[in-house]
Amino acid sequence: MSEDSRAIVRALEKVLVRLTENPYPHVPNPPNTSQKRASVAAIIRVRPAYKPVPASVNGSLIAVDKPSPASPPSTISEFFAQEWVQEGDPELLFIKRAGRAGDRWSGHVALPGGKRDPEDADDFAAAVRETREEIGLDLDTMECLPAGNLPERLVTTSWGKDVLMVLCPYIFLLTGKTVPPVQPQPTEVASIHWVSLRALLSPTLRTREPVDISSRMARHLGPTIHKLIRWTMGRMMFSAVRLLPTESVYASSIPGFIPTEGGDNLSTLAGWIQAPFGTPSSSSHRSLLTFQQPLILWGLTLGVLADLLDQLPPYNAVALWKYPTFTVPDLRLLVYLMTRSFRKNTAETFSSGSWPSRLQRQPSQTAMDGVTEATAISVAESSLAMGPESTSAPVPDPTEEGPFRTTKRSSFNKHSVGIGGLGVGKDPQHAVGKLLHGYYARVNWAIALFLAYRTALTMSMAWWVVRWWRRRRAVRV
Repeated sequence: MSEDSRAIVRALEKVLVRLTENPYPHVPNPPNTSQKRASVAAIIRVRPAYKPVPASVNGSLIAVDKPSPASPPSTISEFFAQEWVQEGDPELLFIKRAGRAGDRWSGHVALPGGKRDPEDADDFAAAVRETREEIGLDLDTMECLPAGNLPERLVTTSWGKDVLMVLCPYIFLLTGKTVPPVQPQPTEVASIHWVSLRALLSPTLRTREPVDISSRMARHLGPTIHKLIRWTMGRMMFSAVRLLPTESVYASSIPGFIPTEGGDNLSTLAGWIQAPFGTPSSSSHRSLLTFQQPLILWGLTLGVLADLLDQLPPYNAVALWKYPTFTVPDLRLLVYLMTRSFRKNTAETFSSGSWPSRLQRQPSQTAMDGVTEATAISVAESSLAMGPESTSAPVPDPTEEGPFRTTKRSSFNKHSVGIGGLGVGKDPQHAVGKLLHGYYARVNWAIALFLAYRTALTMSMAWWVVRWWRRRRAVRV
């Protein structure tokens, strides 16, 4: 296996041990808001390195002495001490949700999980049950080790005004060389994918996901204003990861899994009309079914996993993360110009490999999509009382290599909500938070300037057209 995989395996062991010994605090639902809670499972396995199959003699495999099966590892350290694990490739399980009308997360790449039911003992039990129901994988076995949790987040919508739920991510480690077969629940899951952590950390697979944010900006202004804003501002592009699965399982029983239309129609007139020389249009993927669409990880799931990926090599937040921007060229230029000095000064604060050892681990605030945001919030150690404007502070690990930097919390506006979904009560102590802290304020100014100059330009053009029409009419008279 490559040296990259070995480095990730070594770092992953330290991270999972630390998360197990120092879990992130429980976050109760804010008072007078929705009391819904949801749990997701970040399931990790290690794929063994390739070994050739023994040659056969007279049609039968050569007998190989096999040691008696040992009991599954009972601790994370015991699991990572095995030679095949140290030479393996860590992978993470993702699902692609089925396409359902009215579902805000329809077709999204996500972690298995769902809402907590009244019969669930706790949030952890909800993650186990939902995983069993959605993909048929039982996490309550001896070959699966709980490996801590990630920061619990307050999921809000409508610019942070409406609380949807509290999201609780848990980490599970599968300890067997082979993983039990998974089976996607066809009404909820279109496909299941195992993705190498190397792919999630690779700069070459980073991309952008265009998102229509006009629905958030003009939610209460009517469909006309909504369409006008969408036409004027275009879409906002968020940082994303293009997934390359090592193994995939599809829900083959869903309607339309085998296409009933299409095929080789190049010999027909329709095949030649659809594009020059009979080549299908590049935009044809828009009509594909959910399981056929590209696998793009972004939004809430990418933001939640950032708290795990940030602690693995190459530890480079600046190289892997891109600032949100817009598709409209002039607005994109304004955002670039008005945030240039900010981005330059912020980038100089971080260098490759610096933040895992120099910064106290704080939850990232990059969990956002076009309509929702998942804000990491804190619970005071001496009280369970909280409000939606809290922030999160996990327990530092005193055994972590390198000194932790403990600083006073910087001042910030608890009532501001960024366009990308920074959320209320954002804490700039964490590394990605430092990259974003103050960025959306400049984006707001860029949007205001953009709308002002677009309005002035439109009025000027309208005045010029009216003046030209009047002059032309006067000449005719």
